[in-house]
Amino acid sequence: MSVSEPHKESWREWLMTDAPHSRGQARAAAWYHGWLTFRGNAMAMAGLIILVGLLLVAAFAPWLAPQDPFTQDLAGRLQPPGSEGHLLGTDSLGRDILSRLIYGSRITLYIVLLVALIAPGAGLLVGTIAGYAGGWIDVVLMRITDIFLAFPRLVLALAFVAALGAGIENAVLAISLTAWPPYARIARAETLTIRSSDYISAVKLQGAGPLRIIIKHIWPLCISSLIVRVTLDMAGVILAAAGLGFLGLGAQPPSPEWGAMISEGRKFILDHWWVATMPGLAIFTVSLAFNLLGDGLRDVLDPKSGDQG
Repeated sequence: MSVSEPHKESWREWLMTDAPHSRGQARAAAWYHGWLTFRGNAMAMAGLIILVGLLLVAAFAPWLAPQDPFTQDLAGRLQPPGSEGHLLGTDSLGRDILSRLIYGSRITLYIVLLVALIAPGAGLLVGTIAGYAGGWIDVVLMRITDIFLAFPRLVLALAFVAALGAGIENAVLAISLTAWPPYARIARAETLTIRSSDYISAVKLQGAGPLRIIIKHIWPLCISSLIVRVTLDMAGVILAAAGLGFLGLGAQPPSPEWGAMISEGRKFILDHWWVATMPGLAIFTVSLAFNLLGDGLRDVLDPKSGDQG
């Protein structure tokens, strides 16, 4: 222990130094300072713990689920929580609600990850091109963005799903098509600020073309703002996916999607409250966790925004 403690202290001093000796040390020190700031936010840590738990539940669903989520038992339908080995009760077909919630976490993460990859990527591309090119290109791209922003997200998603057809993949595509405009606006605003800086002027003098400037120098500077926005938007994505599932336009039965589970349980909400309440609590918990995590990341990646809020 006498050996490990000085070693630990030396690493801490190396990360906390005010005069880094290399670019790698400076980057590691910035990450460490950011982690210390994030760790000091108890609510953000709570959100992170919930989401890590969700990832573990989804990864180990076959081992954690007490029963098969698709197995029906009509003799044991609508059993209350805690009865006959069903910790959260059963639904109208006798399926174990806890098992369906555990497997449903996979669908939720699948939707969240796909939307988090598609929507910010499209918004970053549109926003940086509009901000860097300017002129009529900027006008056209931003007017298209305004058209998408003029419609409520869920209504526009419903229109896309109605055109594409019901299904989880089409629901992901519809949500992504309605989620990219805010990212485009953020990327454009960042690009307008960055493109007039001395840093970009120096890169141009070195012979860098527009494509290289956008990819190598503007995109990395936009990432932090997009990460914060993505994290805060995930709650809305989960609610949109649950809304589509509730209306029968998302994941199709017998898939254990949380919105579809609520839709099924609404018929029994007065007499058998747990059928709809349990997936509703799951959606609420995960959405809250993403919001808490987003607030913590905003304080780390954009301290001025956190102070203003």
